[in-house]
Amino acid sequence: MKTSKINITARIIMSVVFLLSVSLTSAMAKSPAKAKQSIVEIAVSNDDFSILVEALTKAELVDALSSDGPFTVFAPTNEAFENLFKELGVVGVSDLTKDQLTPILLYHVVSGEVMASAVTTGDVPTLNDKASLAVKTSKKGVVINKNSKVVATDIAATNGVIHVIDAVLMPSDSKDTADSGKGSCN
Repeated sequence: MKTSKINITARIIMSVVFLLSVSLTSAMAKSPAKAKQSIVEIAVSNDDFSILVEALTKAELVDALSSDGPFTVFAPTNEAFENLFKELGVVGVSDLTKDQLTPILLYHVVSGEVMASAVTTGDVPTLNDKASLAVKTSKKGVVINKNSKVVATDIAATNGVIHVIDAVLMPSDSKDTADSGKGSCN
């Protein structure tokens, strides 16, 4: 009889400890740590964004993306840039001019801080005022311009947020690259 009471007491204590740990973990997930680095500082500190940083530097956009913002940056990985270079038949950023890079890079930036939960399907204006992004949301995730998948989201910065993408976004001459409808990143 005593063993049975001890087992019941132990189970109750273990259940309480488990529930407390789940509650604490849930609370921590809902209140992430405040960002301490700007968008550019995060990119500089991540080896997978070294080509992006090189391009931003050549296009003289580092200061702009270090300012207060807020900005939402769809940041291509090094692999995404390498794939674009192969497609264009160039070796790297060194083969591109500031005038070529600037509209491409501005096409990856949306004004405002847009967390993944706020993204909807449709056209989204960028800092490249001649081109909007075609955003498509689904249960499978977010795809931009029918070919670039968002592979990581909500990397908080002091001046906005970064979402990682697997292909470099190329602006077209037409604003009609997206499915009809107004999307939102706000």
